[in-house]
Amino acid sequence: MRLIPHRFSRPERHLPVAAPAPQPLALAVALMLASAGHAQVLAEAAPLAEVTVSASGLQLGASEMTTPVTVLEGDELVRRREATLGETLGSEPGITSSHFGAGASRPIIRGMDGPRVKVLSDGAELHDASTLSPDHAVVSEPLLATQIEVLRGPSALVYGNGAVGGVVNVLDGKVPTVIPQKGYEGSAELRANSGAGEGAGAFSLTGGAGHLAVHVEGVARDAGDYRVGKGWAAGGEPARKVPGSFNRTDTGSVGLSWVGEQGYLGAAYTRHTARYGLSGHNHSFEGCHAHDDHLHCGTHAGVDDGHDHGSGGQSSDLPVVDLRSERLDVRGELRNPFVGFSALRLRAGVTDYVHDEVEGGAVSTTFKNKAYDTRIELQHSPLAGFKGVIGLQASQRKFSAEGEEAYVQPTVTRKTGLFVLEEYRLGDWRFEGALRHDWQTAEAQTIGIERSHNGTSASLGAVWKFTPGYQLGASFTRASRAPSAEELYARGLHMATSTYERGNADLRTETSQNIDLGLRKTGGDTTWGVSVFRNRIRHYIYGRTLDERDGLQLLQYSQADATFTGIEGQVRQRLTRKLGITLFGDTVRAKREGGGLLPRIPPTRAGVRLDANWNAWEGQVEWLQVARQNRVAEFESATPGYGMLHLGVNYHGQFSTGMPWQIYLKAHNLTDRLAYAHTSFIKAAAPLKGRSITVGMKAAF
Repeated sequence: MRLIPHRFSRPERHLPVAAPAPQPLALAVALMLASAGHAQVLAEAAPLAEVTVSASGLQLGASEMTTPVTVLEGDELVRRREATLGETLGSEPGITSSHFGAGASRPIIRGMDGPRVKVLSDGAELHDASTLSPDHAVVSEPLLATQIEVLRGPSALVYGNGAVGGVVNVLDGKVPTVIPQKGYEGSAELRANSGAGEGAGAFSLTGGAGHLAVHVEGVARDAGDYRVGKGWAAGGEPARKVPGSFNRTDTGSVGLSWVGEQGYLGAAYTRHTARYGLSGHNHSFEGCHAHDDHLHCGTHAGVDDGHDHGSGGQSSDLPVVDLRSERLDVRGELRNPFVGFSALRLRAGVTDYVHDEVEGGAVSTTFKNKAYDTRIELQHSPLAGFKGVIGLQASQRKFSAEGEEAYVQPTVTRKTGLFVLEEYRLGDWRFEGALRHDWQTAEAQTIGIERSHNGTSASLGAVWKFTPGYQLGASFTRASRAPSAEELYARGLHMATSTYERGNADLRTETSQNIDLGLRKTGGDTTWGVSVFRNRIRHYIYGRTLDERDGLQLLQYSQADATFTGIEGQVRQRLTRKLGITLFGDTVRAKREGGGLLPRIPPTRAGVRLDANWNAWEGQVEWLQVARQNRVAEFESATPGYGMLHLGVNYHGQFSTGMPWQIYLKAHNLTDRLAYAHTSFIKAAAPLKGRSITVGMKAAF
């Protein structure tokens, strides 16, 4: 991990899953065996080059950003990757995850989640159903990522008025941008995990000649129910595995590009399928409904409705999500397109997403999302010392839900945005500013209601390298966010999260004012970085719990002024040329103006990491301590704290052909501690993973 610019160095196993061609596991094995040979030890690695942050908009080096940027790439990305994007990023400073079993997990940045955190695929917004509910998966595969970036501040602002929390940009190679020097290049990887009996394989291959390049890639994963820490009791009985926590995914892509001296233009088709269980799904709430601001789970005459509302138990026949997403991406860049401009970039996509929730072998609810998005950027040449980008972004999303849990009616959401991002350098100073205006309409098709919102967002930031090896960064952002269609029109029972949700068609646009200050030391044996932030949000939209009955909560989407404050940072001391120690931590507080706390805010975390390298070996030992979360909202329970011990080891080598390879091992929660995620709707039904060992091998060619 790099917190930039400060840089530190099972259910039935035969359940069918639709598999895209080609078969990733088989091809990964074949590629590795075909290249097997005598291994040679690599020389000690040279210092890593400066990381370019793709989503910065100006191809900035990571150390030039006005706010902290988290970048995972190379060996660190290999070590951190998990089955979901949220779990991959969840241990980075300032980032946690929503944790909904093993199949669904979304990043939470500085206490903000859902539509306030945008997930991008190489700059293009991903369209799935993950912003609707935490039990819906993000259709992004970490095993195929080449780099993952997390941005805040001015650079995040240009990706949408809703990115109040930040932007997660996942880079991949599905659309080739260059012709491989030797005509082909690729990688293959195999890995296994003990905690869930997981096996996974991935491959990536690019070939080209002349001006044409083609790319294919794929992943297959098969994981059973995962083990939790010692001492857990499910339904009053001792248990070691979370029922319904299995996860099986397949992803395949094929891309084709024309590559010239001035740029490229290409397209890629991606098919992603997943089948995972919904842990904690509670059928005892069937028939419950809302009367004014109270829940009612019996008949009007007081006769029992036949359901055991006191058991709080999850169904023995847990639902299964059967997901399919197909997406066509178009990407292009033309350098020096005409006088006065240095680059023209295009990102466009069409998505056809559907997932069924299957209970007892029959489809109970179907969610569909058909969307398109287009983004055009034009970067101008330096003008009076200014360098910048202007752009246009447009999208349309047609969402529908049919069946027993169709608590959101069919909606059509249209968005259009215009933005500009500029930078100016003066001596040891770098200044950055962004301006964006957005228009949104959200139509509820069944009841014929349409709501329109628009808003202007702006941000200013600066970096001052006041002495060699030290820099001070600051930014101020005023951003607006229009309410989502779900926040406007939801109404109905959602058993996955044990909630009855009610939208509010009269919700207004959120307006946030965020101040971020950071101080970093980037040179010498001791390096460190610390960031503090304060985000005051007017008309903050949240699910307010009005009533609770036997674990079922009545959530009303409401608005109140709110304030988020926090601090995050780390310090690394190089002990010897081969050994270093890092201390890290973060905390965030969120409260409503006039009193009251916001729900599911991450607890304070602190940790220590010892890293070492010797010849071709690298290793890390880490202790993470998570505090008890006592600062809870109405009807919310406190979550106990915990400590976890993690271990990681990497070894690099070369085959006799010169092909580099690495093997890695990571041990998670070595003390087998029983732990719960306060940010999860189902924390009691799906604790965090217990002791597990992951081993893997990756080779490049």
